[in-house]
Amino acid sequence: MKAGIKSMSVVALLLIFSGIFAQPFSSFTPPLAPDYSLQQNWVALPFRNDAADIVPNKLKPVADSLKEIDVFYIYPTVMFRDNPAWNADVKDAALRKVIEEKPIKFQASVFNENGRVYSPMYRQANIRAFFDTANGSAALDLAYTDVKRAFEYYIKNYNNGRPFIIASHSQGTWHAKRLLQEFIDTTVLRNRMVAAYIIGFPVFEKDFQVLKPCGDPNQTGCYIDWACYKDGFTPPFLDVFLKGSVCVNPITWTLTKDTAAPFEKHKGMMLFDFNKKFANKISTTVKDGYLWVKSKNALVRTRDNLHIGDINLFWYDIRANVKDRISAFWK
Repeated sequence: MKAGIKSMSVVALLLIFSGIFAQPFSSFTPPLAPDYSLQQNWVALPFRNDAADIVPNKLKPVADSLKEIDVFYIYPTVMFRDNPAWNADVKDAALRKVIEEKPIKFQASVFNENGRVYSPMYRQANIRAFFDTANGSAALDLAYTDVKRAFEYYIKNYNNGRPFIIASHSQGTWHAKRLLQEFIDTTVLRNRMVAAYIIGFPVFEKDFQVLKPCGDPNQTGCYIDWACYKDGFTPPFLDVFLKGSVCVNPITWTLTKDTAAPFEKHKGMMLFDFNKKFANKISTTVKDGYLWVKSKNALVRTRDNLHIGDINLFWYDIRANVKDRISAFWK
């Protein structure tokens, strides 16, 4: 785990000289740990109205009572360097509002046609944890203790033996990987996992003993990852950070490298307007550890690093694939 942080040491030096680092973690007093028996410490839960239930105007919502599986979703970093704390306070109302209006609405909602969505508030690490080797591990470890306890509470009190999906993005995937290693990879729970959509942070085949990356659209009990960059752009720190990591093409749902998926197969993305669908706008190519995105959309073409859109760019593709994998799981 620490190797991932160390791989960013060059960036860390640049950030040190820019003067953004706060107090050492050793002098930081973390907020109180959330109690997951209290519904207020879940940003999304089934059978209540929350942002994970929202669907675009042209889609019909599905009642939680009709959904076949659960989804345990871990949201990405929304705590940035202007916040002096190393870890978030789950009682921070402004932070919760951002989580609800951004990742829960635009990411977790993709699973709500077939899945009951569970998403815990957790004391996530400030984004600078990924660039500060001296303090970052401790902040991320603290965040993971919450994710772990939330998952344990979910399995014991909510799951009731149902199949489930693990879903995450960015920092959420950092924690999801550990969760899979500890609770799924070599345990009987693996038999109930439909798939893991763990997106936006490097995951390597060597990270697991049993679990394998998904190689086709209907494979189950496997995991899926990708990281988006503009077509033709080579990510910085490729050799030490991304190269060799798992990359599934979210249009073809295969691991095939250097073959572009046609625009016509792109089911659709959403950008800032949740109710506006853009279909047939993207072609994707798997490279060595990352995904090239070629787009007919002018806004998407303005960015080299498309990390913020890892899920949104393929919202309708993911939604359809979740349904396909669930069907395959039941066969």
